This record gives sequence, structure tokens and C-alpha cells, in this order.
Amino acid sequence: MKHLLTLALTLFAVAAFAQNPVLGKWKTIDDETGRIKSVVEVTERYGKIYGQVIELFRLPEEDQNPICDQCEDDRKDQPALGMEIVRDMVPLSTLEWGDGTICDPKNGKIYDCEMWFEEDNMDELKVRGYIWILFRTQTWLRQ
Repeated sequence: MKHLLTLALTLFAVAAFAQNPVLGKWKTIDDETGRIKSVVEVTERYGKIYGQVIELFRLPEEDQNPICDQCEDDRKDQPALGMEIVRDMVPLSTLEWGDGTICDPKNGKIYDCEMWFEEDNMDELKVRGYIWILFRTQTWLRQ
């Protein structure tokens, strides 16, 4: 019985540590206004990370169901709500992902993307979209 309990606890610990810390729901914070813009659910498929908008926070005067009419790929004319904005991120280390892309549904632009945690704070995810040396970094908060 003692060995069975030890085995169960070991398997539980391995499963907990195997869980990718970036997975889950994240509140996106606008780096210019400081407002919560949306909730993105980050999932994993075939070892890559993806993020889909599952909730929008819009001001009363804003379009409540914005469409990405400026997107130039398969997201063209798709609603921002439900859109997969993060694609093909791969792990670079245990706390860093890159080599993927992020789409800004507001302007339709697609940027190279990297994500990371700083100083073991697993409740704040840094998300950077960039082209060459020009970049913007947002802090997403775990929901």
C-alpha cells in the first residue's frame, strides 16, 4: 500500500510539472492605454502553442463585434472574437516560446512573436510582436 501511494504521488508530481505553464486563459492588456482588451485562451497542438480570442472588452462607443477586414490571410473578414491570433509558437526553453506569429485584428498585421515569463512570475506573460528591430511588448495577466 505504501508503494502504491508513493507511485500515485510521483505520477501526480510528474503530470503537474509536465503541464506547460503558458497554457490557460490570459487577459490582454493594451500597452498604450493600459485597458484590458480581451481574453485569449492559449492551447497546445502537436507541440506548438496557439492563442484564440474568447472574450472582448469593448467600450460602448466601439464596434462590439469587430471584423478583421484588413487581414490578408485566412483571417480576412473574420470576427476578432473567436480568432486565432497566436500561431505556431515553439518552446525555446521551459519559460520562453518563439518562432511563431501574432496577428493584430485591429490593423490586420501579422508580426513575429515571442513570449516569456520573467523572474518566475507565472501570472504575467510577456508577449512581444516584432518586425526586424521594431517591437511592442504587452503584459498578459493570467485569468
